[in-house]
Amino acid sequence: MNKTLICLALAAGSLLSSAASLAQTAAPGDQLYKAFGEKPGLVALMDDFMVRLLADPRTGPHFQPANQQRVKEQLVEQLCALSGGPCVYKGADMKSAHANLDIKKSDFHALVEVLQQSMDAKGIPFRKQNEMLALLAPMNRDIITPTESAAKP
Repeated sequence: MNKTLICLALAAGSLLSSAASLAQTAAPGDQLYKAFGEKPGLVALMDDFMVRLLADPRTGPHFQPANQQRVKEQLVEQLCALSGGPCVYKGADMKSAHANLDIKKSDFHALVEVLQQSMDAKGIPFRKQNEMLALLAPMNRDIITPTESAAKP
């Protein structure tokens, strides 16, 4: 169980790695990056996000043991790259980082819900939130551990 908690911290830390390669094609130009307030806006968003992750009873236990500063820094780099900004994410890919960690759909969904709360709190327009979430959504395939019944052909 403790390994699962740490892996969820890694999930946040590498939340965007598998989509980083999509940044140039999925987010034309840097409009999304600008809508999120560029790097200072992303830093403020991730500061808020970590506070909310720790406070939420569904996600807090997963992030308490994590190196929270490192997780925030990685998320800033990943969101920056994904949104068309000048950053390059160099962390682990999502599949490798989450292999055999037993991350459930409910864990992933709770994290996304908390991210939406942070985006609302930072005044990011709903349409821009949806653009970012659309880029993040495909990652669930690499993050969520398939159930035994779903893994069978």
